[in-house]
Amino acid sequence: MAGIKKSEHKSYGMGLHDEVLTGRTQQTFFNSEEAENFFYHDAFDVDFNKRATIDAEKLQCKELNKKIKELIKQGYGTIVLKNPGAKHSLGVGILQKLNLIVEGSLGYFGVGSIDGPVVRISGRVGWSCAENMMSGKVVIEKNAGSCFGAAIRGGDLICKGSVGARSGIDMKGGTIIIGGDAGAFTGFMMQRGRIVICGDVGANLGDSLYDGTIFVGGKIKSLGADAVETEMTDLDVDWLKRKLKVAEIDRKIDFSKMTKIVSGKKLWNYDNLEPSERKGAI
Repeated sequence: MAGIKKSEHKSYGMGLHDEVLTGRTQQTFFNSEEAENFFYHDAFDVDFNKRATIDAEKLQCKELNKKIKELIKQGYGTIVLKNPGAKHSLGVGILQKLNLIVEGSLGYFGVGSIDGPVVRISGRVGWSCAENMMSGKVVIEKNAGSCFGAAIRGGDLICKGSVGARSGIDMKGGTIIIGGDAGAFTGFMMQRGRIVICGDVGANLGDSLYDGTIFVGGKIKSLGADAVETEMTDLDVDWLKRKLKVAEIDRKIDFSKMTKIVSGKKLWNYDNLEPSERKGAI
């Protein structure tokens, strides 16, 4: 199979790229000039200066999520969740602007399927935090479990500590920033977006990577199938400096010495490969 020339593939650069979908019609569902389309039809106007507190100690998950939505309906733009007790599936399905402050830790599937809120979590989170996140910002002060940011499509997901295996699995957009280390198979089947790992990362990084970019500040145990290293650019360094400053990651890093991982593109046309080429691709 012929070697891959980096200049021929848009994914080696930064930013969004166009794809030609031959033989398919494309209907316009979103117009940036129509301000009303920025929000869901059932979203409420909230005042960020209007603040409410929920004590979650004696409430179950369903009751807590219902209480959050009731407060949003009443116009509260800042909600503080106390004593979450690492309960599962808290703060899911918030589809509008909101400041959600969690004083403690969340269990599995915390703040999943959100689109718009800014969430700050002072403790840790379990598996699959912010799964299917569409937009907004989530900041975890401590560590996160496996499948961190699974299938996210937009927004900034930030963990100041370390994360478990398969973080960013099936990622379709947005940015994941990890202040510490990451586990094995980080970026597995990643399709779009960027992952920044300030520390070390485990085996099979970017396995079956279709597109997107992964930056690593520390050591890489091994690369996965079709993940390849490429050179850092000045644009990469400038973007990393800005992004980590916004992410509040207080760690000294020589961005120019970070390792940049992208897709080798061998798996893009896997069905067309010869048997010997398929073996080499995986």
